[in-house]
Amino acid sequence: MKQRRTWIFLLFLMILTGCATAPPKDQNNLCNIYREYPDWYEDSLDMQKAWGTPLPVAMAIMKQESSFVSDALPPRDYLLWVIPWGRVSSAYGYAQAQDPVWGEYKDGTGNGGSRDNFDDAIMFIGWYTTGTQRQLGISKWDAYNQYLAYHEGRGGYSRGSHLSKPWLIQVARKVEQQSRNYQAQLKQCSQELENDRSWFF
Repeated sequence: MKQRRTWIFLLFLMILTGCATAPPKDQNNLCNIYREYPDWYEDSLDMQKAWGTPLPVAMAIMKQESSFVSDALPPRDYLLWVIPWGRVSSAYGYAQAQDPVWGEYKDGTGNGGSRDNFDDAIMFIGWYTTGTQRQLGISKWDAYNQYLAYHEGRGGYSRGSHLSKPWLIQVARKVEQQSRNYQAQLKQCSQELENDRSWFF
């Protein structure tokens, strides 16, 4: 009986693992990402329509935060450098949204959902970048400063916390360049994506 329960549990885990969406094979090319996952293109368009955040900016932020891993977690924290002691933050999922700000998003928009669903995560990024534009005046097209405010939080960005983190400045430049690359790629395949979309519907 005990062995049977073990097999049932393992089978359940395998089913859950099989349901998870694998990260895109070519994460540096937005066209190939959307070709591989057409529903992500639809979700991204819905986000852009709802919040006005450009697809390339939102996708560049997501790539940096999670590499499109649905259940991504931050690094572990260690006690005395040896003993695992939880995680460095409560960030989770595609957008690496932390518990408090995810709660704000749900309360402010009435949207439920889950951080390990692409459509919910991309909507969260659109919502957050919109709030950043409203509160700090940072354009939604400004991937560099939007990412810094995303990573540090708007309060941290306002206090200039990023200025003492040269490594973070480099990461933000990387996000900025990725956004530019995504934008250029999207111009090349937007008609193809739209044609496929109209055929699908």
